[in-house]
Amino acid sequence: MYVGTQLSGSALEQYGDRYLRQLAQLGVVHVCIDPPGPATGWDRDCLRRHIDRVDAAGLVLDMVQLPMTSGGLDNGHPSPGIVLGAGERDREIDLICKLIEDLGAMGIGATKYNFNILGIPRTASERGRGGAELSTYRADKATDGEVMTSAGKVSVDEMWERITYFLERVVPVAEANKVRLACHPHDPMTPPGYRGMEERVLSTADGLKKFVSICESPYHGLNFCQGTVAESLENPHEEIGDIIRWFGERKKIFNVHFRNIKGGRYSFTEEFPDAGDMDMPAAFRIYKETGVDCMIMPDHVPHIDGEAPFETAFAFCFGYIIALFQANGWDPYGR
Repeated sequence: MYVGTQLSGSALEQYGDRYLRQLAQLGVVHVCIDPPGPATGWDRDCLRRHIDRVDAAGLVLDMVQLPMTSGGLDNGHPSPGIVLGAGERDREIDLICKLIEDLGAMGIGATKYNFNILGIPRTASERGRGGAELSTYRADKATDGEVMTSAGKVSVDEMWERITYFLERVVPVAEANKVRLACHPHDPMTPPGYRGMEERVLSTADGLKKFVSICESPYHGLNFCQGTVAESLENPHEEIGDIIRWFGERKKIFNVHFRNIKGGRYSFTEEFPDAGDMDMPAAFRIYKETGVDCMIMPDHVPHIDGEAPFETAFAFCFGYIIALFQANGWDPYGR
């Protein structure tokens, strides 16, 4: 268990090697950073160049993202057939299996992904401490609930069929190549029928428990987003600890998005880790006590003022996480 962070390939192109060096300067060693360009071009030569680039900055490439992103079906999804259960599904799965094989061959032992139709629904942002802009979801203020995605109406059974079809073909490849598959929960839980989805099946702890039981394998688990899981709870402060413990004890946590919220089911704001409702130091200790062995990273930080709001907000979160390691007498770099 160690501090980490993530960066998309497009963000890497934007921020460049300067940002990689900045991460090392801030004490972040382990990273999930995608190569630039579409995943269809990530052959072994591309991955080798990417690993060398990350290594040159003093970082370790722990994982990359499969071409199954959080953007949603109608926002340029790179693998639409998989989430639709139609079209080019088998070809897309074959490409993912080949990428998993290449990751294993290059020594990259984990990858994360989303099985997502809706994307990340939000309502108008609200203001937090000092006027920071907070990503917000208020179900009673959502105005697009009747607007279907291009998937149309999707039942619970249809969604589980598509997930199972994918896992039955991909998990054996991941196991054979010793690459851990970390799936992100559906963010957030939305009311039944929202935009045609009978239910977002991966938005609740019960749904995630069912998910990890399909094609049981030590290489099939979660990108455990603490904030997203909390968004489905009535009382995140009281409930989140037992949920972390359930998945941690079963070795199903392969990456942690360590973020906090205020509120809960159908109504919340995303906060800095020290400003939300959950007891983050207590949650942190449960990850350690249950043997979680992966990156603990920031995610969805509030937007703040200044010339470098992205870098500054993430730097605060890195410091917070590293301080939790040190306050408990643990090495933040997993040595």
